[in-house]
Amino acid sequence: MSEPAPTHGTRTVVSPGKTLFGIDASERVGEYADRYGTKALLLASQEIYDIHGDRIVEALESSGVETVLYTDVRPDPTVENVREAFQVWREEDCDVIVTLGGGSSIDAGKSVGILATNEGDIRSFGVDEAGYGGVPNPTPPIIVVNTTAGTGSETTRTAVLTDESTATKFIIVSENIVPTVAIEDPELTRSLPKSHTAFTGIDAFTHAIEAFTSVKSYGVTDEYARNAMVRIVDALPVVWSDGDNIEARTEMIIGQFQAGKAFGNSSVALVHGMARPLGAQLHVPHGLANGLILPYVVEFNQMAAPEKYAEVSRILGVADESESARVAARKASDGIEQLCEDISLTDYLDDFGEVPSREEYLEVVPQMTQDAFDSGSPANNPRKPTRQELENLFVTVYDDALAPDSSRRS
Repeated sequence: MSEPAPTHGTRTVVSPGKTLFGIDASERVGEYADRYGTKALLLASQEIYDIHGDRIVEALESSGVETVLYTDVRPDPTVENVREAFQVWREEDCDVIVTLGGGSSIDAGKSVGILATNEGDIRSFGVDEAGYGGVPNPTPPIIVVNTTAGTGSETTRTAVLTDESTATKFIIVSENIVPTVAIEDPELTRSLPKSHTAFTGIDAFTHAIEAFTSVKSYGVTDEYARNAMVRIVDALPVVWSDGDNIEARTEMIIGQFQAGKAFGNSSVALVHGMARPLGAQLHVPHGLANGLILPYVVEFNQMAAPEKYAEVSRILGVADESESARVAARKASDGIEQLCEDISLTDYLDDFGEVPSREEYLEVVPQMTQDAFDSGSPANNPRKPTRQELENLFVTVYDDALAPDSSRRS
């Protein structure tokens, strides 16, 4: 989701101030932190810190940058996470933020930065309360050390947080929260288990498709999205099959970066609007939620943007140039389901997620539908759903992908 912009006229393309790509790029984190401050708050989950933390702290401190830790970042960072981390920032008098991990750590770091330079509780900066561009002052310098190939959060003006008091996710959007430096080291993504390689990879693919077909898409973002889709379609099954394939890991980290640039400067749409409440209600990882929903939204959308979805089908290899756009577009959802099946996406529901009974699920469908509309993302969709259509899509996701005896799980 990005800030509203006219179809024609000036468009602002945001990006990290600097981006480092390559094996062992993370060893330069201290060099860049030293340019911006003397005392870094390092945010990570405990799991990621245990894998990579010593290496990053050593790189920071060898450059003369003192390091303070916050290692309680959750997979879907919460308002409470941000408040706790900001308390550490303030008590320790830090002056530069370093995040280690994927989108969760990055979004937590952006949010701490908001509180460091702006008055108010973090919830008050959500687009539902403050609107787009609702962060008045730029954050302190943020240096992102990325360990996943999926979220693209290091490229964007967006942060997504969970408000546990209401079991909802909310979005903050502002040019003032774009990271200062992004470090993309494919070596660090080797630590991703197969499950999270799948989740983050499908997340990146969803970013690319939604940016490509959004009503806010334009030439610049279309090229990012095309390149991202081509890379991800080829590399994701390879890297899921062999996590030590550094060439495929490199292709994925570039592809997710391009997808981040695509949606960060265009927008996401209905898939993300649905995935946030689904993830919040069922405690399903964001990328998995996207992959569960994506084929059905693409099937719903294809008639509204046949040329775009025909191109998606051809990238997926399920259509060719001899077919008309409308015929090719109808095949896109099948190609996406096959990509998800190639990486056994729905198999992970047994370990990641709390799937309720159908009756319990139907009880929360109206609230999830309202939350999806409230996010604003469905307004960016090429086909605008009615309330009934959106409720029907949520039910289809359950019957075809969530239920233990559903076609995609069985």
